[in-house]
Amino acid sequence: MAGKILGTTVYYDADCNLSKLEGKKITVLGYGSQGHAHALNLKENGMDVTIGLRGGSSSWKVAEEAGLTVKETAEAVKGADIVMVLIPDELQADVYAQDIAPNLKQGAYLAFAHGFNIHFGKIVPREDINVFMVAPKGPGHLVRRTYQEGSGVPCLYAVEKDPSGDTEEVALAWASGIGGGRSGILETNFKSETETDLFGEQAVLCGGVTELIKTGFEVLTEAGYEPVNAYFECLHEMKLIVDLIYEGGFQKMRHSISNTAEYGDYHAGPRVITADTKKAMEQILADIQSGKFADEFLADSKNGQKFLKEHREAAANHPIEPVGAELRNLMSWLK
Repeated sequence: MAGKILGTTVYYDADCNLSKLEGKKITVLGYGSQGHAHALNLKENGMDVTIGLRGGSSSWKVAEEAGLTVKETAEAVKGADIVMVLIPDELQADVYAQDIAPNLKQGAYLAFAHGFNIHFGKIVPREDINVFMVAPKGPGHLVRRTYQEGSGVPCLYAVEKDPSGDTEEVALAWASGIGGGRSGILETNFKSETETDLFGEQAVLCGGVTELIKTGFEVLTEAGYEPVNAYFECLHEMKLIVDLIYEGGFQKMRHSISNTAEYGDYHAGPRVITADTKKAMEQILADIQSGKFADEFLADSKNGQKFLKEHREAAANHPIEPVGAELRNLMSWLK
């Protein structure tokens, strides 16, 4: 039954009513990481699921081979009771205007796994449309695998618009249907999910971590140390440390490392992540909150992803990449 974690209500399968999805025509737009997981998990729960894709999509045959009905986006939306939008953020607004909005039935439920386009006002649904979000806290392959194993990935859910009066029940049913109710479904809102998700990706999980690893590798190799040693110390062992933190917090990690390493942690960490770093993070958050980042990201997409492609190429050509490729050949467990 429902409980509390740090003031947030947590729901489980017993609190959810899958009948809120039964008999409804469900359309999932996109068949990538999240799309395939949502669609297959719901299908195996007995739901009527159709996949919506652009014509010529490479995912079309894959979805059909999985036993799903596939239609082009506009046709898949027509008559659907629930439409879950799981295509890239930068494509959603245009697809919504062209294929979704003109075909959404009166009183339909429009759903997302990330609040980006709703929160920043890039998609503004009609007044009769119910809007909710179910955001698994893990990639799609994990959502699918854990469901098949009998567990599930925790999910966040939020309701933005509720003209039908039962959108929360539908959202909880969806989260339960994809496996979230086996581990916990937590309430949030579109603003909080969007802004914390973007900040985490940029300042810590992707931007922060990769720059930290890359810079550490550069400092060691430029000082004359072997690239092999630099790779092991700055990248390879990152997983060992993160796994310990993931399993038991900072305390478990510090209990598991040597006194030398723990002393160095306290001694050097604040010299790397300084007050200036925190100020930079605060500015990153401010740019997210104001919509500046969203506008820049979407403008780059409209410009052929010039910024994204240039930086993707530069990152692929960094010296750490060929070193890693050679060393990973030694790691049989990765295969």
